[in-house]
Amino acid sequence: MGEPIRVLVTGAAGQIAYSLLYSIAKGDVFGKEQPLVLVLLDITPMMTVLEGVVMELQDCALPLLREVIPTDKEEVAFKDLDIAILVGSMPRREGMERKDLLKANVKIFKSQGAALDKYAKKTVKVVVVGNPANTNCLIASKSAPSIPKENFSCLTRLDHNRAKSQIALKLGVTANDVKNVIIWGNHSSTQYPDVNHAKVNVKGKEVGVYEAIKDDSWLKGDFILTVQQRGAAVIKARKLSSAMSAAKAICDHVRDIWFGTPAGEFVSMGVISDGNSYGVPEDLLYSFPVVIKDKTWKFVEGLPINDFSREKMELTAKELAEEKETAVEFLSSA
Repeated sequence: MGEPIRVLVTGAAGQIAYSLLYSIAKGDVFGKEQPLVLVLLDITPMMTVLEGVVMELQDCALPLLREVIPTDKEEVAFKDLDIAILVGSMPRREGMERKDLLKANVKIFKSQGAALDKYAKKTVKVVVVGNPANTNCLIASKSAPSIPKENFSCLTRLDHNRAKSQIALKLGVTANDVKNVIIWGNHSSTQYPDVNHAKVNVKGKEVGVYEAIKDDSWLKGDFILTVQQRGAAVIKARKLSSAMSAAKAICDHVRDIWFGTPAGEFVSMGVISDGNSYGVPEDLLYSFPVVIKDKTWKFVEGLPINDFSREKMELTAKELAEEKETAVEFLSSA
């Protein structure tokens, strides 16, 4: 057993965190040998609820969990962090314009970025989950100039997992038999789930997804729409947003940052677009296929992009550029 690592979860009294904290604390993410200190940040009115979460974590009697620190203060939460999982954000309320949502979140992520810059380790890995995740992540990164941009990523793994699962369901295989799907762009309904480069194991033989499914109109139509609209479909059915699946995706995302991606496989992650070879404009937080080794991600290069894909990739880039423009305006006045 080495030194404990310090892991922050924000929005820690919320429902995603409730599904997430147990998995982290029992060793599903950083391994069964890695002790940890969990730091739980939420807003002041949620502190009583957070106390209940702390009690439950204590009652789990988990051997890896050395300490749990609940707080509503950024200077406590962001101190000496190894990893920050930023789940908390201002949710969209009924009748709220996207612009209002951006404005509220710019304030939160500017403040948290500045706190990371001031208190966290410079090697900290930051994962943004709270929506609009891509733009929130960009704002946090811009507000933490002393931490490398590459250390910031946002969650599109839930969309990636949804895409894998839809292909698996269609073919009657397990999700593990499907690899190398890609989510391009924004974690919004403009994202582009791309299976042109995905492979599936059917009866012991690895084939391309297009070849296996033999239904191009489904792959270019309903499949894409299902993945794009899945979050809304869950809310409609459950009257609450995806929490269990979001927590699982966060675990997958962080575990891959920590331990690397399996050989021959790539995953989707929102990362800074600088230096990409796919024509995505610089300085956007855009979801790409990446491989990870030694806690460092690299773009998967050289994938051929057809016209159908190109159009979808540009559409979601345009949305991200517009979001960024609005957010940066708010940032200068925040």
